[in-house]
Amino acid sequence: MTAFEDLKSQWNNQDQPETPEDGAKKVVDKINAIRSKQRITNIVLGATVMVLIAFFLYISAHKFPPVMIGLLIMMGSLLIRISLEFYSINYLKKMNVSVVYEAFKSQMVTYYRQRIKVHFIATPLIIISYCIGFVLLLPAFKANLSNGFYNYILVSAIVVLIGLGLFIAMEIKKEISLLNEIKQDH
Repeated sequence: MTAFEDLKSQWNNQDQPETPEDGAKKVVDKINAIRSKQRITNIVLGATVMVLIAFFLYISAHKFPPVMIGLLIMMGSLLIRISLEFYSINYLKKMNVSVVYEAFKSQMVTYYRQRIKVHFIATPLIIISYCIGFVLLLPAFKANLSNGFYNYILVSAIVVLIGLGLFIAMEIKKEISLLNEIKQDH
């Protein structure tokens, strides 16, 4: 029995890691940073949708089925992404950081898995569908624009796609890193 009592005594006398006083504040600040980035994303995507709607109305796209379909696909893909971000923002709002560690960790794991799916499944599909919509516009651009302007649109679209792809990849990496920090902080 003494060996058991010694083991129990050693267990009880272990140094307990202290919870930092501002630990919850750090977690809340990081969650707010993620929420803020998601809002900015929605503003940019919303503005892009508005520009596409204005373009749709300006050129009377409803009269040209391939152009109409292309623009609708582009707008639809952006609206899907906006709705995914709203869902994530609402999940973060409902997240309770004052619960016990295990409950919070469970919330974070659920949120983290959801964001991984958004970043690595939904985002590529959304980008691909947006590009399909754009490609559907190219024949109309070629037929109605000068060769130089058409080539400018084509080259700038490729440059923007590459730049945007790199930017999205960096932002995904930052968000995943921040989410990992939150899981470790709490």
